[in-house]
Amino acid sequence: MQAIPQQITILGATGSIGVSTLDVIARHPERYQVFALSADRRWQLLATQCLIHKPRYAVLNDPIAALELERELRRQDCATEVLQGADALAAVVAHEQVDTVMAAIVGAVGLLPTLAAVKAGKKVLLANKEALVMAGGLFTRAVAEHGAILLPIDSEHNAIFQCLPNHRTDYLAEGLKSSGVRKILLTASGGPFRNTPIADLAKVTPEQACAHPNWSMGQKISVDSATMLNKGLELIEACWLFNTRPQSVQVVIHPQSVIHSMVEYIDGSVLAQLGNPDMRTPIAHALAWPERIESGVSSLDIIATARLDFSAPDYERFPCLRLAQQAAEVSGTAPAILNAANEIAVAAFLNRSIRFDQIALVIDHVLSHLSSCDPLNLAQIQSADAEARALAQQLIARW
Repeated sequence: MQAIPQQITILGATGSIGVSTLDVIARHPERYQVFALSADRRWQLLATQCLIHKPRYAVLNDPIAALELERELRRQDCATEVLQGADALAAVVAHEQVDTVMAAIVGAVGLLPTLAAVKAGKKVLLANKEALVMAGGLFTRAVAEHGAILLPIDSEHNAIFQCLPNHRTDYLAEGLKSSGVRKILLTASGGPFRNTPIADLAKVTPEQACAHPNWSMGQKISVDSATMLNKGLELIEACWLFNTRPQSVQVVIHPQSVIHSMVEYIDGSVLAQLGNPDMRTPIAHALAWPERIESGVSSLDIIATARLDFSAPDYERFPCLRLAQQAAEVSGTAPAILNAANEIAVAAFLNRSIRFDQIALVIDHVLSHLSSCDPLNLAQIQSADAEARALAQQLIARW
């Protein structure tokens, strides 16, 4: 008897992760069906996706975009029902027919719908690192309480997961030491400015910062990669995903982006996951876990790769990484404050309101002026987030 296809909701369908997820799903129509797609306001691309994949629901955050999408789908005689707003997002992740949720909304705005999927006990494919950065303790407790399955999509965390034993998902409760792990080696390409003279970083343009040498990503995450703040967020995420301390996570510059991360065991073994830099690999891995399916990614030509280089990060070049490591050590609401300040600073840089090198100055200022606390509920985290954003905006307005 043929199995019933898994029903998938994709949060952030028009972003790079969402597009790659739909590509993998389309290769396996017998295994997966799209239940719902969501986007912020890019209704034209969402309309195209609806016409191809025929989801039951499409959700847009922007009300005007939702009206445009509904008109277009009716004109095309598409039966997809258009919904709008945060409540609609929560509904399409928690729906009883949904098996799996791809959480790929970028930034803090992705926290609430991702948490809704967890509380509904779904299999959650986590591409929204901010959910764990902002609310790691509350989030991981919700995973345990509601019986959700949490699988990492970031290439680095997915690589770590693949290098851990026996397809286990109980690291949230047990920690890595229970599996004989000494430390995690979290690889980073170093971004487009790995070798740029530090004095020249003040002149970097948004276009240059968004031109990642190895990966095709959205603007915000591309800038985060250029500052290496993204790697700092990934360090915090790794601590929550695998129940370990920041001291057990070592960041390693690896410009080829062939080794996506490594795990060192107490017996001296180091296991690495290698592959071409294509997000369809971790997406396919998580979708089919614990099985394996075709992803559409070409085989890695290890001979043509020829060499693999490694080095320690330069904290003078990448002060954002140092700030993120400090926030990880402090814990509490410090990571949420870090993330909020960075989102405001990156938006200002992309709008050409501040220089590239001032992103770190904004984050440092906000972290220095706001105190961290151990949050008891989501409201405290949201309050810290709002306070950090306001302080960052005040600083930028004075420049």
